[in-house]
Amino acid sequence: MNIKYLLLASVFTCQVTLAEDAPEPNPQTEVGVVKIEWQNPKEFRDIKTSVELQSRFENRLFETLTKNINKQAEKSLKPGQTLHMQVTDIDLAGDMRPTFGATPGDLRIVKDLYPPRATFSYSVKEGDKVVIAGDEKITDMSFMHHSNRMRDRPFQYETRLFVEWLQKTVEPQL
Repeated sequence: MNIKYLLLASVFTCQVTLAEDAPEPNPQTEVGVVKIEWQNPKEFRDIKTSVELQSRFENRLFETLTKNINKQAEKSLKPGQTLHMQVTDIDLAGDMRPTFGATPGDLRIVKDLYPPRATFSYSVKEGDKVVIAGDEKITDMSFMHHSNRMRDRPFQYETRLFVEWLQKTVEPQL
């Protein structure tokens, strides 16, 4: 009787292992004039969560950033233009630190030492025609001095990183 249970358990374990080995598609988010492909998020430098499910946190991060980038892109781009991005790495502001059981999860410590960073390629299109394109590695070393600390908006440092990039790099070229 125990052998039956062992065989049944091994079948389930094999199926779970096969499901984990299946490559996950790169998530995509699209809002307004912005479309972003998040390439291999499991390999991003730091998008760890403290107590939330990692997949739920990633979805919330990607949707929030896309929505916030779109707000600025609608101001920066001309009518009929769209922004396409392929994000290959993100490092959220701060660093995850273990609490060794003092809290249910780790804590994100936000200090000047841990600035937000992103690596991506982009293209601004007008219909099928590419207006501008490029590869970027952006970092905001002074992120703690720009932001209002009393505001508690999700991913405010990362949003500012992308908004400043749009204003300083994309707008002048259009």
